[in-house]
Amino acid sequence: MNTQPRIYVAGHQGLVGSAIVRTLRARGHTGIVTRSHAELKLTDQARVRDFFRSERIDQVYLAAARVGGIHANNTYPAEFIYDNMMVQANVVHEAWRSGVQKLLFLGSSCIYPRLAPQPIREQDLMGGMLEPTNEPYAMAKIAGIKLCESYNRQYGTDYRSVMPTNLYGPGDNYHPENSHVIPALVRRFHEARLADAPEVVIWGSGKPMREFLYVDDMAAASVHVMNLDRASYAAHTDPMHSHINVGTGEDVTIADLARLVGEVVGYRGRIGFDTSKPDGTPRKLLDVSKLKRLGWQASTPLPEGLRRAYAAFLQVEDKRLDSGRKRAAA
Repeated sequence: MNTQPRIYVAGHQGLVGSAIVRTLRARGHTGIVTRSHAELKLTDQARVRDFFRSERIDQVYLAAARVGGIHANNTYPAEFIYDNMMVQANVVHEAWRSGVQKLLFLGSSCIYPRLAPQPIREQDLMGGMLEPTNEPYAMAKIAGIKLCESYNRQYGTDYRSVMPTNLYGPGDNYHPENSHVIPALVRRFHEARLADAPEVVIWGSGKPMREFLYVDDMAAASVHVMNLDRASYAAHTDPMHSHINVGTGEDVTIADLARLVGEVVGYRGRIGFDTSKPDGTPRKLLDVSKLKRLGWQASTPLPEGLRRAYAAFLQVEDKRLDSGRKRAAA
């Protein structure tokens, strides 16, 4: 008789969701349930309700989200707040209605105030103004945390939240305008190397500092937190700040990051900075002491993670180019 839990990974085709699926499979889980966006639109409450009624889910990893960098957040603020709030509300509520007791919500470090003390502690949430360039997305993620806390308080569920720092790695979005900083830099330096461009210009001054976590480390942390016994989790959190930061505890300037990406890609030209473009939050480093006390810490150094990320990007590019050649030959 199969006693393994049926685990629904919402957003399994995205950066974090795909890494969680890889991690669960590597640990022997066979009862993994997934649905593509075409199969299940999570903003549709009726369809989400039907899914939970029919699938008998035991655990949920809520990694589905509309995500993007500064440009995407500035261009589509209504979609970022609406889609994320609807997805979170539907999945959490229908999971509860169907009797799911264990759920892990994946948020973002952008939930914290723009000028929060460094490193940022979990209790700094809602202690100041958010970064304007991603405020709608951040508000949606804060609502997701409070949604989980509220269901725990009222219904006795065991819904937990993890707040990752900036993520990167296999499965990333390399769109030239809507991607986050590392995939955007990887594409730009790769294309500049192929074109033998004399210079790559980076948005902003290069002075802001950011923390970056390899996505498979994030997946391992998520599974670790999900599987903590309830007493251990409760002992390190409180009902009003139940989320846990996930990061490396180390940060780097955007300028130094750009130089690292250039080295990994093999670009030999100059790196310039367009100071007319926004920098975003000056610094964003997470305090990860709570997670370390719970027995987990990151293991992938940034240079090694960047090498793996670039290798994954090259695989994506090879498939794209091969597909283009086949279409041209047809």
